[in-house]
Amino acid sequence: MLDVRRMQVLRAVITSGSITSAARNLGYTPSAISQQLSTLEREAGVELLERVGRGVRATPAGMLLSEHAEVVSAQLSKAEAALTELKEGRTGRLAIRYFSTAGAALVPPAVAAVRREFPGIRLDLKLVEPEDPMPEIEKGRADVAIVVIPQLRPPAKGIELVHLLDDPYRVVLSRAHPLVRKRVLDLAELAEDSWVGTEWPPGPCRDTVMDACAAAGFTPNFAVEAEDYQTAQGFVAAGLGVCLVPELALGSQNAGVVTRKIRRPEPFRPIYAAIGAHAREKPSVRRLIEVLREAAVVG
Repeated sequence: MLDVRRMQVLRAVITSGSITSAARNLGYTPSAISQQLSTLEREAGVELLERVGRGVRATPAGMLLSEHAEVVSAQLSKAEAALTELKEGRTGRLAIRYFSTAGAALVPPAVAAVRREFPGIRLDLKLVEPEDPMPEIEKGRADVAIVVIPQLRPPAKGIELVHLLDDPYRVVLSRAHPLVRKRVLDLAELAEDSWVGTEWPPGPCRDTVMDACAAAGFTPNFAVEAEDYQTAQGFVAAGLGVCLVPELALGSQNAGVVTRKIRRPEPFRPIYAAIGAHAREKPSVRRLIEVLREAAVVG
């Protein structure tokens, strides 16, 4: 099998016209160059150079290998440049998993910033609600997931959790509800109301609501279950109950409802970016996290 490095030495000799000149240009001794050429001729099984005065000239076989060495060198240069781009995070794939309200409020500005600064990155964005995205992070199929913590199980070793924000809940009331006159409600004031569920099947956000109600001394009576916050607001507007909705999810508020702050306690859902061990040093990932945190503060 022909050695690429020896083919490149052959090309250097042919283009410079002598072994001595090629040795000087490459930083080798003439004897080292001669040894490389002798080995290459044995590999090729044919003479590659012939003496012409004090210099050398390529045989047809030598010229053929020299031309191929030029092509190979160009491809190697491209490969090295592409590898550098990949190492520096300017190319490759960036896989992000998120839930719907984070997707609407946090992810778009962060992804836009990454696309501007790393145009060679191929983005892989996927909504994974209600599935748990952590297995994809743990197995290296995704780089970053926007998650509500605590999870049902702790993240695997090596996964970095970056806190983005604590998203407070607000109570959503129909405009006809007797408590709309108050600006802030104690959570216990809603103990006798019918409730509209906002998450089906139940997950970490439902757990947050249940824990807060338990701290206020009651268990909510869910009369209606909705799969999303917008549908839940519609049920509330129709007078079927009250519900708690995270502030991030209130961007598009139903005209038939009002929202109020709650206290004693004020529940919130802690939102984190989970970063896979394989992706922590990617510049595109670090930039994504920076902009996610900025978007969380602005929000």
